[in-house]
Amino acid sequence: MSAPSKPLPKPDPVTQPFWDSLKAHGIQIQKCNACGEHIFYPRGLCPHCFSSDISWEPASGKGKVYAFTIVHRQPNPAFAADMPYVVALIELDEGVRMMTNLVDVEPDPEHVKVGMPVEIVYDDVNDEITLPKWRPQA
Repeated sequence: MSAPSKPLPKPDPVTQPFWDSLKAHGIQIQKCNACGEHIFYPRGLCPHCFSSDISWEPASGKGKVYAFTIVHRQPNPAFAADMPYVVALIELDEGVRMMTNLVDVEPDPEHVKVGMPVEIVYDDVNDEITLPKWRPQA
């Protein structure tokens, strides 16, 4: 019997540019042209000033661990083979935060630290979806 498949995001017209940038192994996030704030998660209005004058900009692909947890119990049978793994809130250099997985690091508090510098890696799940994951900076 094969393992169940993991749930994947379903891009929509607002989020498609983000997913397209990941597929091209770059990361773009929104920036409000009215107030200058970066925005993540993608949306149609700026959460800071409510302007709809939003554009997409390349992000640095660098950040730091803002918070993390180590998952030891599977939330879904599709994740059983990954146990244990790190779920982290990454603060990008642009100031926005992204929930993701931290990879290429031992999943224990001796190796994962708040404030640890990280960089993006691209997980090509299939022909349509590439997921952003993060690893410690070299």
